[in-house]
Amino acid sequence: MTIAISLKVNDGIVLAADSATTIYNAQIGGVVNIYNSADKIFNIYKGLPIGAITWGSGSIGQSSISTLAKDFRELITNSKDWKINKSNYTIGEVAKKFKKFIYERHYIPTFKNINEKPFLGFMIVGYSSNNQFAEEWEIKIKDNCNGPNLIRKAEDIGMTWNGEPEAITRLYFGYSRFLFKILKECGIEEPKIEEIIIKCRKRLTIPMVSAPMPIQDAIDLANFLVETTINFSKFSPGAPTVGGPIEIAAITKHEGFKWIKRKHYYKKELNPY
Repeated sequence: MTIAISLKVNDGIVLAADSATTIYNAQIGGVVNIYNSADKIFNIYKGLPIGAITWGSGSIGQSSISTLAKDFRELITNSKDWKINKSNYTIGEVAKKFKKFIYERHYIPTFKNINEKPFLGFMIVGYSSNNQFAEEWEIKIKDNCNGPNLIRKAEDIGMTWNGEPEAITRLYFGYSRFLFKILKECGIEEPKIEEIIIKCRKRLTIPMVSAPMPIQDAIDLANFLVETTINFSKFSPGAPTVGGPIEIAAITKHEGFKWIKRKHYYKKELNPY
């Protein structure tokens, strides 16, 4: 699994993720490995303020999501039929192209004869050309494709976390995501449960994200939440399915896409170019 965070404030968007990934084998219809060196954050178009983050399966067939994301970047940069206009594009347009590439060109052909298909999630985020506010578009793929959907209005701020949400849900909202189920098992009627959940959110939620939060503080918060989830997974019963190095990128209107934390499988001093 993973933890994948998109945190949006007035100054921009922060993407943060761990590096654990599950490798799905279509022939056996199950997970065969968990690795701790996966890339989950991508600059979708070099030089433009567009990024993506992924969670769920780490591959489609024999291709990793990382390689496929870079294949997509090559298409929208150089292919006549796919490329975007650098001076006149929208994040929604990029998200629709990404869906066509990932779902129609790769996911459907690979898993069309598989009953138990793997889950894949993506957030395509950034600034449309000449736009004041950043946007977040979500794509979820299982038996069909849901999205791309705009997560929140461009002028709104907030945080979205996907993958293994339990640690952040408890910390942020003040209760477990299993609370509804427990209350139902206790014989409480659903309308009353919904009333309880609403009151819990109002009284227990810690408003960690604020509109004027500086981008550096948003980065620090995202790092803290990923780190907390990694340790929560490590010390909880079962396999630690969130782990590895933390990667973080920030996207702002004027600075564009910038890496804050990034792992390399090679030594920089041996690869100057």
